[in-house]
Parts: sequence; structure tokens; C-alpha cells
Amino acid sequence: MLKNNGKKAVISVASTACLCLLLLLVAVQHHRVQVDEDTGTDAVLHNAEGTNAAQEAAHPGNAQVKQGFSAYFTKLTRERREVEKPTQSAASATDAPPAEDISPSDIFIAVKTTKKFHQSRLKLLLDTWISRNMQQTYIFTDGEDEELKKKTGSHAINTNCSAAHSRQALSCKMAVEYDKFIESGKKWFCHVDDDNYVNVRALVKQLSQYPHTQDMYIGKPSLDRPIEASERLGDNKMRPVNFWFATGGAGFCVSRGLALKMSPWASGGHFMNTAEKIRLPDDCTIGYIIESVLGVPLTRSSLFHSHLENLQQVSRSEIHKQITLSYGMFENKRNIINLKGAFPVEEDPSRFKSVHCLLYPDTPWCPPQVTF
Repeated sequence: MLKNNGKKAVISVASTACLCLLLLLVAVQHHRVQVDEDTGTDAVLHNAEGTNAAQEAAHPGNAQVKQGFSAYFTKLTRERREVEKPTQSAASATDAPPAEDISPSDIFIAVKTTKKFHQSRLKLLLDTWISRNMQQTYIFTDGEDEELKKKTGSHAINTNCSAAHSRQALSCKMAVEYDKFIESGKKWFCHVDDDNYVNVRALVKQLSQYPHTQDMYIGKPSLDRPIEASERLGDNKMRPVNFWFATGGAGFCVSRGLALKMSPWASGGHFMNTAEKIRLPDDCTIGYIIESVLGVPLTRSSLFHSHLENLQQVSRSEIHKQITLSYGMFENKRNIINLKGAFPVEEDPSRFKSVHCLLYPDTPWCPPQVTF
């Protein structure tokens, strides 16, 4: 009898101990789940990768499958982190609320050209985007043109610079552009070439993200690395400099606050002297003054485009967002926007007329009810 009671007591104690152990394990597991939920996705992925490594050691046959899942989650985590990183590009700023309310009249748009291109290039711009933005657009050329003056009045400026496409001639025109902008009192200076279409609505939207009193230099570099140059210091001494610059072929903009700080190196005849110090053209000299001398970084924008890039990559659905467009030849082929527009390529080889009709379908010479 006593032996039976003893056995029953032992079994009862063992059962109770097992039950307590089971409850303890459940409590610990619950605590782990709460910790995992509090530490976020990164910790979950880290723990999952650690478990995968242990399982791969125990079961080598499953290693390839486990590595695939681990790599996939790691890739997702890295991509999420990249998306969450703050960017300094101007493109990201277009989604932010305006920092300053500006209108087209606050912008000084300088178009650099030469007399021999007045008919072949400039006329196209006058018929398209300039026709809607005459009051803020100034044309800098190198020869008198009475017909141009009749259309634009005092906004056609003869710089009296050489018509050559040399760095000295280009810098001469840029020097006049800078001085005229300072005289204008406008908030933003934007330079483009005579093969650029300017979407002024997109330009206003972009520039409104920054106070014009802030140091801002916005554009797109044409190189994948800073340009290297030699700065002449006098007494036959030189020092190497490298800096980013926004290519004039795509256009760039400088805030008035920054432009005023450039004055010692850009106003009057100083711009020409500065250009000679580094022996580089006008847009490079702008970058040198801003980045190398003043220490203000270039704010990159993918919304500016030159003929040096593949313009076929600009989709029709994104055209209204772009600030500048261009055209040209690349490897003996037309480098133009791929747009089935209001006009055939033979009639509109630059595609600027078709782009204009897409953005401004109420233009009198645009064909009615055009499907793009």
C-alpha cells in the first residue's frame, strides 16, 4: 500500500514539474516574440539570416535555397535604406511645398546664340517657348539683326563679342549675361543655349523650392567626374583644382544671393580674367567660381537635358516635367525626343514644335485634336 502511494506521489510531482516547465517555455517564447516586434524589420531580417546560417551548417543540401532567401531579404533591406536616404538632388525637391512663391517674371533667362544661327536655330525658339515668355527672355548674340530687334526689342543684346566658338568668345558673352542679370534685379539667373527648349512652367516649379537669397547652383554635369584644371597664380606658379560644373548645353540656374557673391570674379571684366586663370570655357568658369572659389556645391537636376545625352530616353509621359530639352546628332543619327507629335520628323526635325503643341495645345499654329 505504502509503495503504491509513494509511486503515485512521485508521478504527481513529476507531472507538476513538467507542467511548470512547459508554462515557462511558453512565457519565454512569448517574450521573444515581443522583442522581435519591438526591434523592427532590420532585426527580424538579421535574426532570419542568423538562423539560415545555422541551418545551412546542419543541412548543407539546403544551403543554396537558404542563401537565395537571405540574399533576397538583404537586397530588400538595402533598397529600402537607399530610398529612405535624404538626397541633395533638385529633382527630389519638386515634391516639397514651395519655399518661395515666384513667377516667370522673377527669372532672367539668357539665351546664348550667334548671328549665323538666327534663322536656323533662334527662329524656332521665338516661334515656340520664347513666344510665351518674351518678357523674361534675353537673347545674347554677336551681330546686329534688325528683324530680331523688331520681334524682341531691347531683349536682343549685341555683346560685340567674337562670333568664333572659342573659350574667349564664349566667356565674353557670359560676362555680358552676368552683368545684365545683376542690372535686372531679378531673383534667378538661368542660362541656356540656342538649341534648348525651355519649359518655363517646370522651371518655375523647380526654382520655387529654394529661396532666391540662398546659395543655389542648379544644373546637370556632362562629365561623370569633377573636371581637373590648373589655376594660374602668377609668377609662373600653378596649382591643380577640380570641381563640378553644370554644362551650358543643358542649361543651369544661379540664385541672386549666390550671383552677388560671385561679383569679385564675374562682374565687369573680371569674368574674362577668371576664365583665363583656368583656361576653360564659360560654363566651366561658372562652376570654378561657385564650387572651387566660393565652396558652394552643384545641386544636380535630371530635368535639364543637352544634346550630349541620349534624348530617346525621355518618355512622352514625362515631357511636361522636364525643364530643358535639346536636339542634335549622335553617331550620324538624330538625337531627338522620341515623340509622335503634331508634325512629322521631316517637318519638325528638332521635335520642338511637337513638344510645344503637347504643352500648349491652344497655340494657333498647332493642328487641332492631335493624338500624341
